[in-house]
Amino acid sequence: MDIARAPASETGETSEAPTPPAPSALVPPASPSLGRKVRSAARWSLINTVVMRLGNFATGIVLARFALGPAEWGVYGIAQTVLLVLLSANELGVGLAIVRWEGDARRFAPTVLTLSTLSSGLLYVALFAAAPTVAGLLGSPDAAGVLRVMCLCVVIDGVAQVPGGFLTREFAQGKRMIIDGLNFVLSTAVTLLLAFEGWGAMSFAWGAVAGNVVTLIGCGLAAPGALKFGWDPGQARALLRFGLPLAGASMLALAVVNVDTMVVGATLGNVSLGFYVLAFNISGWPVRIISEAARRVSFAGFSRLADSPQALAQGFSRALGVLITATVPLCVLLAGLAGPAIQLIYGSHWGPAAAALPWLMALGLIRIGSELAYDCLVAIGQRRSLFLVQGLWLAALIPVLLVAARLNGIVGVSQAHVLVAGGMVVPVFLVALSRGGIGVGRIARACAWPFLGGALMSAIILGLESPLGDGRLALLAIATIALAGYAVCVLPSRDFLRGVESHRGRHRLSAPVRSPQQDTR
Repeated sequence: MDIARAPASETGETSEAPTPPAPSALVPPASPSLGRKVRSAARWSLINTVVMRLGNFATGIVLARFALGPAEWGVYGIAQTVLLVLLSANELGVGLAIVRWEGDARRFAPTVLTLSTLSSGLLYVALFAAAPTVAGLLGSPDAAGVLRVMCLCVVIDGVAQVPGGFLTREFAQGKRMIIDGLNFVLSTAVTLLLAFEGWGAMSFAWGAVAGNVVTLIGCGLAAPGALKFGWDPGQARALLRFGLPLAGASMLALAVVNVDTMVVGATLGNVSLGFYVLAFNISGWPVRIISEAARRVSFAGFSRLADSPQALAQGFSRALGVLITATVPLCVLLAGLAGPAIQLIYGSHWGPAAAALPWLMALGLIRIGSELAYDCLVAIGQRRSLFLVQGLWLAALIPVLLVAARLNGIVGVSQAHVLVAGGMVVPVFLVALSRGGIGVGRIARACAWPFLGGALMSAIILGLESPLGDGRLALLAIATIALAGYAVCVLPSRDFLRGVESHRGRHRLSAPVRSPQQDTR
């Protein structure tokens, strides 16, 4: 199984103007040629994400039902959490310069590769030495060996940053899909083979390493000449000024998402952590399938619109509307049918995970909106707002999670997540977006119809679940009726989602707002 790097967000300034890619389906393109590139990249990105996630979903079912128990999943959860936190800062954020900076990226790529490889190597050496201590502090001493193997991915990822960045810069999502597919095939084969041979959580670690080696080789072949080392002190200083703030912000964001795993492992043990990791992974399906695909091509679109507040507000509201409309039905179905769904898919011995899932689905919906807002704030240079939001989120979350875990186990942890995110973080994001020219009214318009449809779906599920039961045909019938009700509710927003405005009974496409640079030509 592959270890997906969390989508990187960007912040900071450079001496050169950034030229990141832009999403056509989410924000108005700056030019027809860019729009064509983006539409193609967005399609390949979505296909790639859906196929890979469905494959990982199927693999997870096989492992959970036939090979691994909650304790092994708990050890894997600890190792994966540490890996993701390290990946957020393994190349000091300098790899993003390949995507963002204007001009010939190959001019400074050798310095990026040297910095990235050195930093990731040093990070791994530190982790190797500290692995027993880290595993013990997280309540899982058995995870030390898994940590040492799985975190080899940090070094591999550090080297792959430059060729992978060139693929992203050139919108080569088709090539990336082939590479990710090969990663998935090899990593899954290794993981399954070792798991059924009794390797436990270590099977995940070696599978991840094998898959990431394939990614490095594939990216190197797809971007020839990118793996050249070099050093320019001036470039290195500029890259570090650009990258270090990004690495710090990324670590904060990853800490927010993964601190719950550390809390559950340290306070409740591996078995409870295994149930929680399964529930959290299920709640992340909409985030990974929908939000991750969008973020691969969406951030730069906001950067292109940053100089035009009206266009930025229009692009963000439409992007939010598309993501929320696509996500709400998945979240409601998984929350409303949590118990029957988990027992049907994973088996009755995973039943305890169902109690936490409804709350985690609400958190997943909040995460999708907050990640999009994060990208938008980065694009418009709201660095202080980003650090404020992430810092407040983490500072409030840790004590609340600790108390909730002791009071109500994994359900309490899930409830605490929603309480902090919905009660504090969402309002802070709304204020920050308002300061950037994106008013609450636009956001409410984007979310109104999906939320109404979600409420109707919840009512249908609650009303039909008892009389119809929890058999397979009953679940299918309930889901179908609920989705039909949702479709009816969101139908009035179809023009808004398509970027079409109704004008005196006729429809016309919304024209992109011209930037000041375009107006002077």
